[in-house]
Amino acid sequence: MKIAFLGTGRMGTELALHLINAGHELTVYNRTKDKTARLAEAGAKVADTPEEAVSAAEIVVTSLFGPDTVREVVVTPGLIPAGVTWVDTTTISPDDAREFASAVDTYVHAPVVGTLGPARKGALGVYVGGADEERRQQAAELVKPWAEANVERLVVVDSAAQAATGKLLANLALAVSIQGVKEALYLGAAEGLEAEATLKMLNFTGLEFMKNMKAPFILGERETDPGDFSVNAIAKDVRLMLDTAEESLPATRAALDSLSAQQEAGRGEQDFSSVAVYR
Repeated sequence: MKIAFLGTGRMGTELALHLINAGHELTVYNRTKDKTARLAEAGAKVADTPEEAVSAAEIVVTSLFGPDTVREVVVTPGLIPAGVTWVDTTTISPDDAREFASAVDTYVHAPVVGTLGPARKGALGVYVGGADEERRQQAAELVKPWAEANVERLVVVDSAAQAATGKLLANLALAVSIQGVKEALYLGAAEGLEAEATLKMLNFTGLEFMKNMKAPFILGERETDPGDFSVNAIAKDVRLMLDTAEESLPATRAALDSLSAQQEAGRGEQDFSSVAVYR
């Protein structure tokens, strides 16, 4: 298929590469043009404007920073050509998803769950949701390469809002877990334990997944810059969670406080493990 792919940041680039490898013809656009270089080398055409990118597209895929960018680039200018399915992977709130689905009747929300490592291996989770069953299935077939290593993690749901909820739940688990690892390191230190010893003691606990994911950063085996998933990105998602929930989310709020402290320290574009590294 001829695909317009808008948003070629770190995750967007990995998603687009899978589509190229699946045999699709991509035209890509990014505000910062040099971020399209890897895709150009892989055979994608590079457009100078979003309008140019979508002009001959059979399907449009967006991987943008957040809902405000989606409004600016896609919704407000009426970018999506009539009848063309729009598959949006951007992390947004359920209310945003309802808004975009109302504005563009071909809208399908397909947020991905996972970081760059799983993305490169085709091992992401993907929620696919939209009002039109045929377009949902079209989108699900398109994004299969993103989840081919774990096909059970490709989940089709009835609405864009439900897909958005699934993504926020997944990222809530990340945010709260890194906060838990940070606090575990504080507790271990209070009893004289080095970080490595504390992390080892988190084996077979509910924090083991996050500990395994971020231990290389915490132990100095990897640098947090550039990392896999930035502080700015997950902090933006946590704010969406807090805005969506009707009840107080104190653990999520504590996670946001830690993320905000890293942003204030100038580490917004570094890996969100910074919360536990620079504790």
